[in-house]
Amino acid sequence: MLDQTRPDPLRSPLLEHAGANAIRHGFFTRSGGVSEGLYKGLNVGLGSRDDSQAVTENRRRVASWLRVEPENLVTLYQVHSPDVLHVEAPFAGERPKADAMVTATPGIALGALTADCGPVLFADTEAGVIGAAHAGWKGALTGVLENTVAAMERLGSRRERIVAVLGPAISAANYEVGPEFVDRFVSADASNARYFRPSDREGHAFFDLNAYSLDRLAAAGVSTGHIDRCTYADEEHFYSYRRATHKGEADYGRQISAIVLEER
Repeated sequence: MLDQTRPDPLRSPLLEHAGANAIRHGFFTRSGGVSEGLYKGLNVGLGSRDDSQAVTENRRRVASWLRVEPENLVTLYQVHSPDVLHVEAPFAGERPKADAMVTATPGIALGALTADCGPVLFADTEAGVIGAAHAGWKGALTGVLENTVAAMERLGSRRERIVAVLGPAISAANYEVGPEFVDRFVSADASNARYFRPSDREGHAFFDLNAYSLDRLAAAGVSTGHIDRCTYADEEHFYSYRRATHKGEADYGRQISAIVLEER
């Protein structure tokens, strides 16, 4: 049953560290929120049509679990871009349009919102540099993951020390795409054909976004991990844009994945 009393995020042992640069992170599910109806649970989507007070309370609960003030939980106006921002303080005014962030500032929690796309949390605990990326098909194809690694390097990180963990996203079994989608990927790189499996509909295929993202991260020279949970299939624990569309629902919630360098 969905726990409505407190957040209970998924965590990766690859991102745990008890040294001089300790981090706290979570791939949050629907558990522990106050939203109701279509958004039941921990909906943190500022762009959803959920009650704004409920979203604010849900974000406060996430911040509390991360041990930061609510204003120090920063998220972007995500636009499926390859763009990465260096964050040193909470944003003043409107959220900037981009899809990934990096920081070396303790106490600033970086959050990526998803509802089928891949959330990726990055850490180089030796350098004290972290990152968070929203990687849907377009962002992954155009380089948001590699750009996040490069942005971390500019803050003193080294890619061979970076760990990148992909959180819950839509699985290949539930991600059917049309021929123009397949053509876009294969035209960019013929070897991308291996990420597609034909479906019963002519010209259509199932796309493995998770494998594609993990392979791009590995090719970038970082260590990878994966919390293999399908957002489409598991309605109790995850929001899903595609599931909401297939069900004819008017809107959908967003879960958050977040990471913070803990203050000492």
